[in-house]
Amino acid sequence: MRMAFTFGFNQVISHGFGLFLFAALVPLMQQSVDITSWHLATIGALTQLAYLAGAMLLGVIGHRLDSGKLLLGSGLLTSTLLFAMAWLNDPLMITLVLTVMAFSAAFCWGGIVEMTTCYGRADRTSTNLSIAASGTAWGYSFNGLVILLVVPVFGWRSGWIAAAVFGLVVLLATLHLLRSLKRSSDNNANINVELLIPSSAMSSGQLFKTVVTERTAFLSCLVLFLVGLSTMTFSTWLNVFLAQLELPASLGGYTWSVIGITGMVAGFVVGKLADQKGHGLALVAIFAAFAMGLTAFTYDPAKFVLLAGIGYGLMYFPIWGIIAGWVSKQYSSKATMQINGLGMVTFGLGGALGNLMAGFINDATGSLSNVYWLITAVSGVLLVLAGYIYLSGRTPANGEPLVGAH
Repeated sequence: MRMAFTFGFNQVISHGFGLFLFAALVPLMQQSVDITSWHLATIGALTQLAYLAGAMLLGVIGHRLDSGKLLLGSGLLTSTLLFAMAWLNDPLMITLVLTVMAFSAAFCWGGIVEMTTCYGRADRTSTNLSIAASGTAWGYSFNGLVILLVVPVFGWRSGWIAAAVFGLVVLLATLHLLRSLKRSSDNNANINVELLIPSSAMSSGQLFKTVVTERTAFLSCLVLFLVGLSTMTFSTWLNVFLAQLELPASLGGYTWSVIGITGMVAGFVVGKLADQKGHGLALVAIFAAFAMGLTAFTYDPAKFVLLAGIGYGLMYFPIWGIIAGWVSKQYSSKATMQINGLGMVTFGLGGALGNLMAGFINDATGSLSNVYWLITAVSGVLLVLAGYIYLSGRTPANGEPLVGAH
């Protein structure tokens, strides 16, 4: 549990602060820094592209890097840049710093996946990864505490400083954990031999071939593509949709609070379900909750928006741990990190496609109602895929070992 929670706090720093703290503080920052709508649009586009670039690079060369050093480097870089944000007044410099932090965030999660699958207990892989992934949900809560407790007293710049200080504390805790893991592995007579075998990773050509031709790798990327298409579109346009329906703005705030709280709990509960009952069943459970919430919300947004938030939180945060844990059952830790890196890319592409489609539909019809029916249909496809994964099991059909497998 120590490893899972330490890595979860790394997610707080890299994703909770590195990706989302700016969105929470930007209304206050605009009072003293000339951040225009053009700047916000540019930041949104560049950070997404940077995250995709980091994920793609991770998939291609991540197996050549030491994941422990990768994690520490990402934490140190992000903490330094969080501190720098407190002193910046130039919107262009702010854009550059946020872009670099988004690039670094992709490497942080990749390092977490490789370290967890390599050093963690095999029977707790999904639990540990889901808890770590839910660190993003913890980050939502920490951002709220910063805004409520720190910023009103010391100003918005203090919010960035507080995040940086917290990042350094997490960095020290991570360094201590990694040293402990190394000592434990050195003293363990049953040390995982894959640590000594470079061939457990895949070349770029093998990686792309594996994702296209092998069932587990292909389905993991397809699922993450559809998750990106549905969740990113849902979250981006939610408040706009509620405003179109002339519903109170506070309803959106309550929904995001419910999402964060649900995500914090789901990381442990769903991960444990995956480890004990199987990844297929866990996928069926979370996609069923997501589909039910979306169906009810699209039918009656005012009445069921909180239910949709619960379904979103139950699915979005644990999915990363469940998918990575499922892939790790058939591939080495290095190969799992590489496949997960490409999965992150497909997730981002799905999110980009979903937002483009939503913008086109909204401009053409003047309403987002059809967009949310489309998202609901995608959630149904995810549920069908989960059912297929559950029913077909996890062993290759031909019984042959997979590329990069243990």
